[in-house]
Amino acid sequence: MRNNQKPKFLVDFMLGRLAKWLRIFGYDSIYIEEKNRPNLILNSLKENRILITRDHRLSKKRAWKLILIKNDHLPQQIKQLKDELNIVISRDNLFSRCTICNAPIEKIEDKEKIKDLVPEYVFRTQNDFSRCPNCKRIYWSGTHWELLIKDLQKAGIKI
Repeated sequence: MRNNQKPKFLVDFMLGRLAKWLRIFGYDSIYIEEKNRPNLILNSLKENRILITRDHRLSKKRAWKLILIKNDHLPQQIKQLKDELNIVISRDNLFSRCTICNAPIEKIEDKEKIKDLVPEYVFRTQNDFSRCPNCKRIYWSGTHWELLIKDLQKAGIKI
């Protein structure tokens, strides 16, 4: 991985919430539900992805790079990744990837195109929308943005 390139992650079946949050932060994070250890390592090596796991046995295997998550609580898991990998959590990258399928989301220029796809109140009160080109999920800035930032600050993560 080059210094100017953002890390990519392969997150095992034990850390689904962490995978979703990495996507919220704008990181390419594939969540693997299968428990086949050799496949996880092989995929990590083939795709130059950092393997993130809580599996102590898996942590003894050879992967491109592997992080053994030490805590059960999500804020501490995020803090561990921030400390060990120096990942950057910035407002500019929040919600830039689909939380469901991991694809980069695209800004919707004309909100009229999605009028019938979001709740009426949301359409009236929001101006900026994005859409996942793969799964077609629509995103907008709601109250969850500020709640997210407050939760991160409680965990000692400033953005």
